[in-house]
Amino acid sequence: MSTLYKTSGEKVTISPRRKRFSLTELQELVGGYIEYIHLKDHVLVVNEEGRLYGLPVNPGATQLVRQFGYDFIVGDAVYCRKAEV
Repeated sequence: MSTLYKTSGEKVTISPRRKRFSLTELQELVGGYIEYIHLKDHVLVVNEEGRLYGLPVNPGATQLVRQFGYDFIVGDAVYCRKAEV
């Protein structure tokens, strides 16, 4: 199962429509072009242009990536196993 971290702080359990998320699905979930942040056997999918557009900070996703040395995440983000993308 995958998790959609929303900027509101809400976490929503999601699943791909098929075995893996399609590019279109991921773009719809994060609201634009996607960027992968690799975290061991998982990946966090974020909006590549989120900082340029001034999207709000995502507290849940930020907390998740800080343990891996990343700064902060903006916009909605999808956390899933690498096998799902």
